[in-house]
Amino acid sequence: MKKIGIIGAMDEEILALRNEMEQVKETEVASMTFCEGILSGKEVVLVRSGIGKVNMAVCAQILATQFQVDCVLNTGIAGSLCNDINIGDIVISTDAMQHDFDATVFGYKKGEIPRMETSTFVADEAMVALAKKVCEEVNKDISVFTGRVVSGDQFISNDEVKNAIVENFNGLCTEMEGASMAQVAWLNHLPFVIIRAISDKADHSAEVDYDEFEAKAIEHTVKLVRQMVKEMEA
Repeated sequence: MKKIGIIGAMDEEILALRNEMEQVKETEVASMTFCEGILSGKEVVLVRSGIGKVNMAVCAQILATQFQVDCVLNTGIAGSLCNDINIGDIVISTDAMQHDFDATVFGYKKGEIPRMETSTFVADEAMVALAKKVCEEVNKDISVFTGRVVSGDQFISNDEVKNAIVENFNGLCTEMEGASMAQVAWLNHLPFVIIRAISDKADHSAEVDYDEFEAKAIEHTVKLVRQMVKEMEA
């Protein structure tokens, strides 16, 4: 990969990576600061997208069009949808869907996007495999899982809502941006992967868990992304 796009939704998610970059040039586009430079010996563009699917989609398209990245990587935190995936663990996307896209009134399944070839956006197998390998090496104190990431413009903290998402989408975790990046990557023929550290259980305890475990979750993703970038092909 000649140029790697790295997107985080919040400042906390990318600040540690930004501090390790060299030869940094900052460019502001659409109220987002894109940091071009060298991380772990590779050329990267690091940016905070902001929270939500629209912010992420705008950010990813700018990376594709203006900065001409060769792949995109989204790092952040998420709520677990699986009892086996605990707070602190990491989920790496095999694919991504939008759980709040609903055109069922027209006969589509939940999450299906009308008039598109697919609504399930598949991550790059090589990036997934590398992320899993690296995570097992640098985060030995946690478990790593690969599977579906589902996204929507909702912070999930309700058991009933969580159970409906699990039933309809069979995802491993839920968050607010990844699937929109995946869709933009698919439209632009860019390899991608989503990396999510679990900060809560996406249920009635989510608001308490999120604040307590956010910092530790971000620490895990930073260690993973740093080493993954280092090992990606030039």
